[in-house]
Amino acid sequence: MPKRHLRKLRRVLFSQAVIVVFLMIFQLTVLFGAVLMAREYVVFLDALLFLVSTMAVISAVNSDKDPTYKLAWVVPITIFPLFGGLFYFYVQGQTVTRKFFHRVKYIDKTFTGAIPQSEEVLEEIRSSFPHRFGTVNFTHRNEFVGYSVFKNTDVKYYPYGEDFWPDLLDALEAAEKYIFLEYFIIGLGEMWNTVLDILKRKAAQGVDVRVMYDGVGSLLQIPKRYPVELVRYGIKCKAFMPLVPFLSTLQNNRDHRKIAVIDGKVAFNGGVNLADEYVNLTSPYGCWKDTAVRLTGDAAFSFAAIFLQMWQITERKKQIDPADFKPDWEYKAKSGGYIMPYADAPNDDYQVGEFVYSDIINKARRYVHITSPYLILDNSMKTALVNAARSGVDVKLIIPAKPDHWYAYYVALEDARELIEKGVEVYEFTPGFIHAKNFCSDDEVAVVGHAIDQGRRGRRGGQHKP
Repeated sequence: MPKRHLRKLRRVLFSQAVIVVFLMIFQLTVLFGAVLMAREYVVFLDALLFLVSTMAVISAVNSDKDPTYKLAWVVPITIFPLFGGLFYFYVQGQTVTRKFFHRVKYIDKTFTGAIPQSEEVLEEIRSSFPHRFGTVNFTHRNEFVGYSVFKNTDVKYYPYGEDFWPDLLDALEAAEKYIFLEYFIIGLGEMWNTVLDILKRKAAQGVDVRVMYDGVGSLLQIPKRYPVELVRYGIKCKAFMPLVPFLSTLQNNRDHRKIAVIDGKVAFNGGVNLADEYVNLTSPYGCWKDTAVRLTGDAAFSFAAIFLQMWQITERKKQIDPADFKPDWEYKAKSGGYIMPYADAPNDDYQVGEFVYSDIINKARRYVHITSPYLILDNSMKTALVNAARSGVDVKLIIPAKPDHWYAYYVALEDARELIEKGVEVYEFTPGFIHAKNFCSDDEVAVVGHAIDQGRRGRRGGQHKP
């Protein structure tokens, strides 16, 4: 075997992913072995585990969660009574996860006061769009959300990732004070290399450059010790929740955001990750259809605060003061409208993303158009879509014809069939894979972001524009 193949095989065998998987299998093997060793106590264990599962069902049913969450636990506990209850209490009792959420809550509460809300803007929305004011007020008044709505912000929409890329590079080149990048996926390739070249130069010029990527989303894309490599260039870098070789529900907490902030004056958001397929340099699923937006003006700083919230979660140093990063400038927007950057997380009982989507659907009068790569809906969202369609609203959804995850695709097809039977129009993006997560209704309100579906809740964000 040639040496280059041996080196490649060695890298694969000793990669972080392979080691983690091996250690998890080892833990499961030990657990299974322990169960086999206890066979002589099978009657006693069976009775004990049945009691635990019964208590788990009672606990799940009486929890303050929504019915979909309860059903998602009751069914598997009932089907697997021996171990379903143990797994339920294992998940519910994750002390590390609880400590993590408490820290998130503390930081969120600290940051919400960093972006003052103009009461004049709120009053304008109340007067001009009274039927939309509830969404804005909910997102702003929420104790652990508290994001502000702005005017004086220009928005540029990018219908494809390759349209967004050049403007991102230009904005990075113009950075004077700081650059914040937070992405679910960073993949080695032409797109990331062009971004990295600029980041190196800017860091050398004294610009505060910070990069954060998801430890699972980028697991197979970049080396395990990539943050160490970037630090050598003067770039601060973190992997959010790297995959660990232990069975832990903490790994369910993922950072799915795609945010770029330059000096608090310009921000980019949408579905585009920093990898070649997102700008169609490679074509694993045909044409990759994604969207993004650029905000220039007052609303851009909200994304700096959103980034710093996440950065601070894993920081053990002095608490960051977001006011230190607020730009001192006066910008005059050329366009009108209202912009509300917001983020969501599973650390509270406020499902902000779901509320925004449901509110748009329920208040639609003429149409609501949606694009989503993963159509995995809970009952309340299905009901909202069906009721809107049956009341005469033009409800259209676009999903991929060529999926990147086959299991999500077949779940989406089942939901799509049910929606079509009840009057909702569902179309497939036939040129390839549509990754865009967009809502648009009545020429009044739109959301461009990266909330993936209503069944999973991770750290995420978007823009709401009446």
